[in-house]
Amino acid sequence: MIFSFHRLGRISLAAGFAFGIATAAFAAGGGNDDTNPPPKTETTKTCTGGKVWDKTRKECVTPKKSSFNDDDLYNFAREFAYAGQYENAITVLNLARNQNDPRILNYLGYANRKAGRMELGMSYYRKALHADENYILARSYMGMALVEQGDIQGARVQLVEIRDRGGEGTWAYRALLQSLNGHRTY
Repeated sequence: MIFSFHRLGRISLAAGFAFGIATAAFAAGGGNDDTNPPPKTETTKTCTGGKVWDKTRKECVTPKKSSFNDDDLYNFAREFAYAGQYENAITVLNLARNQNDPRILNYLGYANRKAGRMELGMSYYRKALHADENYILARSYMGMALVEQGDIQGARVQLVEIRDRGGEGTWAYRALLQSLNGHRTY
């Protein structure tokens, strides 16, 4: 009986440790947007002209603030951004109710940077980090922007910040490290 309690204690300890790591990764900005690219949905497979797929109505609609919550708008914008539809991403992100959400600010940075407005993109990354200094995805994209600008030292600073904030095993860290090693930037 003692053996089984001891074993149960080890299992509980291991489960608690795993949960703690997962919780810390999420809190450090490594939530579900930490992988690339997002899956394609009807928004980019079927809809055109900046319209998004309304699951309820089962049709493409013009996005409106009153029709979707910020999470939906964020997901639409992220999908647009990775499909190269930067202006559509920006339009959708501007509909979000919480314009201080680090996720919204980060993707405004990403979409503007990719649309050729580097300084505006950088300003959004800074705003995202002002809202949440632990949002490692913004640090990663900012670092990639710094690589694109030739500021390798600045990008390395962001890589160290990601690591020091518990993000060493995340996509954000790996993607920035790959950019520093001459691979593709997102």
